[in-house]
Amino acid sequence: MVPDAPEVQKPGGDGRPPRRLSKGMYILPSLFTTANIAFGYYAILQITHGTSADAWHYDNAAKAIGFAVLFDGLDGRIARMTGTSSDFGKELDSLADVITFGVAPALLAWMWGFGQLPSNLGELYNKLLQFGAIASFLFLMAGASRLARFNITSNPQPSNPGRPGKKYFVGMPIPAGAGVIAAVVHFSEGDPITSWWTAITWMLMVVAVGYLMVSTWRFYSFKDIDFRSRQPFQLVILFGLLFAAVRFYSKWVLFVIALLYVFSGVFWRLKWIFRRKGSPPPPPAYTAASQTS
Repeated sequence: MVPDAPEVQKPGGDGRPPRRLSKGMYILPSLFTTANIAFGYYAILQITHGTSADAWHYDNAAKAIGFAVLFDGLDGRIARMTGTSSDFGKELDSLADVITFGVAPALLAWMWGFGQLPSNLGELYNKLLQFGAIASFLFLMAGASRLARFNITSNPQPSNPGRPGKKYFVGMPIPAGAGVIAAVVHFSEGDPITSWWTAITWMLMVVAVGYLMVSTWRFYSFKDIDFRSRQPFQLVILFGLLFAAVRFYSKWVLFVIALLYVFSGVFWRLKWIFRRKGSPPPPPAYTAASQTS
């Protein structure tokens, strides 16, 4: 039996009975999730066509992942704003994230960072391909594990909580991890890595991003931004400037945003560590003095 749709009070307070929320509204967040999957599938197709001569395919894949990040943020917020959250939507969103922010960026990281290396590197070429594949797989597994932990944890707390709540994610979310990969590729305009030392640096970066996703470090969630506030004018100006900057300077803006978000989690972690080391030790536990006769 299909449960009844929740009732919402009709605005205006005219005393009329509350009207039921249209069942068609429940498909709205799923449409954004479907767009998320479509961009992930398109990114995979572009990656398979990418070569050193046609590097623009890698850039298109990175752009597709970036658009998917946008749609992924919209589907959850729209579901919460319209009161149409459902278990089906949550499961569909998780599966979409594994494809778009797990498989697609892992494949992009390997093909762009290692798949186009010159074969004249000798034995080092084979080693870089192998270790690059392992690093990309670790990124994929870290993202999938991050999603699984998020789904089963009712009230996660970061290891450096500060002010726990919906303001922070526990570990870097997988869309942000995929966004870092896509931002770096887009910054290079899709031109693949061709030097062995840059490939090693890229491998370490992919592993580091994977670690941040499964860590318990805190990252800002942006969930405390209220678009229904009485004074949204500042938000409109801010997002307008941001979209304009991305439109005309997408390489630099997205690259800087990705790096700032990564370093924000590292900053909060280091701040918590130094604050804990600098704080005075806790007083010893009280024990009653023994009675002597």
